[in-house]
Amino acid sequence: MSIPSKIDRRSFLRRTAGVAALPILIPASSRRAQGAVAANERIAMGAIGIGGRGSYDLQWFMQNPDVQFVAMCDARRDRRDAAKSLIDNAYGNSDCATYRDLRDMLARDDIDAVLIATSDRWHSLASIMAMRAGKDVFCEKPLGMNVRETQVLAEVAKQTKRVFQVCTQRRSEPNFVYIVELARKGYLGKLHTLTAHIVHGFAPHVWLPAEPEPPKDELDWELFLGPVPYHPYNRDYVDRRHAHADFWAGGLHEWGAHTFDLCQFANDTALTGPTRFVFPNNDTSEGLVAQYENGVNLTMTAGGFPGTCGVRFEGDEGTAMCADGVMPEVSPVSLLGERETILRNYVEHTGRSLDHARDFLDCVKSRRDPIASAEIARRAHDICHVGAICMSLKRDVTWDPETSSFPNDEEANRMRSRANRAPWVL
Repeated sequence: MSIPSKIDRRSFLRRTAGVAALPILIPASSRRAQGAVAANERIAMGAIGIGGRGSYDLQWFMQNPDVQFVAMCDARRDRRDAAKSLIDNAYGNSDCATYRDLRDMLARDDIDAVLIATSDRWHSLASIMAMRAGKDVFCEKPLGMNVRETQVLAEVAKQTKRVFQVCTQRRSEPNFVYIVELARKGYLGKLHTLTAHIVHGFAPHVWLPAEPEPPKDELDWELFLGPVPYHPYNRDYVDRRHAHADFWAGGLHEWGAHTFDLCQFANDTALTGPTRFVFPNNDTSEGLVAQYENGVNLTMTAGGFPGTCGVRFEGDEGTAMCADGVMPEVSPVSLLGERETILRNYVEHTGRSLDHARDFLDCVKSRRDPIASAEIARRAHDICHVGAICMSLKRDVTWDPETSSFPNDEEANRMRSRANRAPWVL
């Protein structure tokens, strides 16, 4: 990938090439009442894209006393200022630096890891740029807008040996871990059906009339757009990203990034995926089915769960269901009595934290792959991408997860990628 820059490219690479694999030391004086943590145990972090979800993630990470945020980046000044205020108030100083351009922040050699919580269009490119700059990355979902973006991201994570975790946090939440383990450990018998909660809908391509562009320091429109086709400024693109196809990956990606990932986990197919997608004869994706080589079917639905991001696993000896905000439902009910033992055994066997951010931080220090690594995340996101292509073509498609391609189907293969706007190219 070429790194686009108003920073000289050679200077950027020279300044970042020597970044060490282990965390940078941070003076203890920059912490505020969060417990004494040895300097060599602290992780210096920056954040890119600090809106509502980004602020949530920021405070989630700040609960860990071995983390210090030293820099914030956003194309919007209001969000930069709000994030700096939050950080400075927490640390009792005014040390947090702010950046409009992510390239300026990534050129720093004193940042170990970055939190990326931009809108969908920037996730893969910002992650790739950060890893190329020697940073470990915790990125919000969806991982990318298309097959090619997530494929390149996984390749770069492997090439650079950076720690990468996508924020599919349910993979680390106790109730979801419990039902996944029921499926993986044979408590449900032989699996035959997985059901994943989705959001209906795909945004249209809308070209809105131009409005007067804000001052660059208030909103850098070029950086806000990033890799998407050029659109003249219109405030609706900023305030309603879900209404525009260039800014939102779509309904399947919105919750499917979570729920397909859990189904992959339960089915022991985290490093592969379904091979056939059956078109449901509608425009919503309701009832779209992804079929695995092992005979398991993954059915997608927007209903039937008592909370958001639900999943259901059915085997020939039992079922298990969980969604946000509710206790798991299992059959036979006696399996509820195994919950604490199953979770304890999972933690002891895997050494994983039941906190997604903490798992990432532990891996930054150990250099172990996180629970939702780039390759694992890529495979789950392929289901989002391929499902969306199936819906767009309005027909069944066959998918080869090993080659990331549609065998003998050039029409579908052409939809695996899109051209990014220069200079923001893969």
